[in-house]
Amino acid sequence: MLRELADMGFEYVELSHGIRLSLVPGILKAVDEGVIKVSSVHNFCPLPVGVMGAAPNLYEPTAVSRKERILWLHNTLKTLDFAQRVDCDRVVIHSGKVRLLWGDPEPGFDAAYDAVEESGAEQFDKVRAKALKRLNRKKRGFMKRMRESYGLIAERAKELGIRFGVENREGLCELPLDADMLELQEALKEHEAFGYWHDSGHAQLKERMGLLDHREFLTALRPHLVGFHLHDVSEKDHDHQSPGTGVIDWSILADLIQEGDVVIMEMSPRLTKEEVLSGKAFLHKTVPVLRNV
Repeated sequence: MLRELADMGFEYVELSHGIRLSLVPGILKAVDEGVIKVSSVHNFCPLPVGVMGAAPNLYEPTAVSRKERILWLHNTLKTLDFAQRVDCDRVVIHSGKVRLLWGDPEPGFDAAYDAVEESGAEQFDKVRAKALKRLNRKKRGFMKRMRESYGLIAERAKELGIRFGVENREGLCELPLDADMLELQEALKEHEAFGYWHDSGHAQLKERMGLLDHREFLTALRPHLVGFHLHDVSEKDHDHQSPGTGVIDWSILADLIQEGDVVIMEMSPRLTKEEVLSGKAFLHKTVPVLRNV
């Protein structure tokens, strides 16, 4: 797997939240032999025992259940140890979500978004405003547990010289809410182990839903940047597409990606080798600091 990527011209890879334990010996062999380097690891990596498919939200730092939060802590610490083993200094993490006992607003929000051409923007704006009002009213306890959970992993990350990248998410109820990301980053500075991980596809989806302005959002968070996931979004809102094939305004990324940034192409496994290489060539052409990468 890793030799194929090296042969495609990639010097670094991110090890994802879909890495099964059975793949670890081969990965370590490839890293130790210098086949490829690891730029970042995505929590949880490797997958918890008995889990066979990608499961980044299997356990959440916001969970009401103390047992689940302990499992999140245990597996996140294991990810830190694995990141150290593969000589990597960045770990991407998800932050849980607001879970409502009654009336989850996300299905209704998604349905209203899908029907916006029929029902009109005004109706969708009302649904969005109502959903955000509910989430803001209910988020406090979840945010408190998230920050407490993050405090438990900060010291170990500092010991290892690893920084966590808190990723912006695509789900309406996932935390932190976009309007809270900057405030969260400022609050986490005290731990010296956290930064912001920008996912271009998620930001584009949120912009299309009227939840943020991609350029303004990234510009505000640029000082906290730890890394990027780059992928495009199709007209039908399918993300993880090859860069240059969708609707993202790539001038935003071209203006804000800087020399030395960790930049990951996060591609759908359905894409062909040719599509991946085409996206790589597009990024080299479009983002000035990537031209010699």
